[in-house]
Amino acid sequence: MSRQEIVEKLEQSGVVAVVRLQSAENLDQIIAALARGGIRALEITMTTPDAITIIRNISRSLPADFLIGAGTVLDAATAEKVILAGAQFVVSPIFDPKIIAMAHKYDKAALAGAFSATEIFAAWQAGADVVKVFPATVVGPGYFKDIHGPLPQIKLTPTGGVTIDNAAEFIRCGAVFLGVGTALLDKQMIRNQDWQALEERARVFHAAVAGARRQ
Repeated sequence: MSRQEIVEKLEQSGVVAVVRLQSAENLDQIIAALARGGIRALEITMTTPDAITIIRNISRSLPADFLIGAGTVLDAATAEKVILAGAQFVVSPIFDPKIIAMAHKYDKAALAGAFSATEIFAAWQAGADVVKVFPATVVGPGYFKDIHGPLPQIKLTPTGGVTIDNAAEFIRCGAVFLGVGTALLDKQMIRNQDWQALEERARVFHAAVAGARRQ
């Protein structure tokens, strides 16, 4: 799958579930519940213990239409390791052109983190496939509309502070898809292994994105 196809599939999913776990236990059930709810992309952060091994193991058993990516990637060496382990997209909270170049070396998608208009434009000019506005908690959906005024060509995604209450507004203001952490992957649901509730939560987020796109 080319990086262009990966980006297209991320957009089709509408939501990337961002997971920070203490272990890979129940990850198969989490992925299955997300997929049943319409979400087909998962980002495993490097803050997860033994994240690279988890990515390597889980990538071998994923459904064909489900994307696995690595988050909190802070340097090009780590980017290469996660890609070789099976990550199809690389997400960073920072902008480092070397990370983008490494992802593109393997024809994988690079999501570079940025905050100001200058940083966002620099990341896009350096080849980021999507620019991750982080932390989106600080600026909210309206910031995306403001950025797209002078920079409509840049694909933006928020991470941080995305909830079911503002998910649709982020899409209406120009986000191509959403990065969602605990608002989707509720720790209590996972602790209780309540996969039906997680599936329903995924379905609500998916429906919010789909509804906003139709407006």
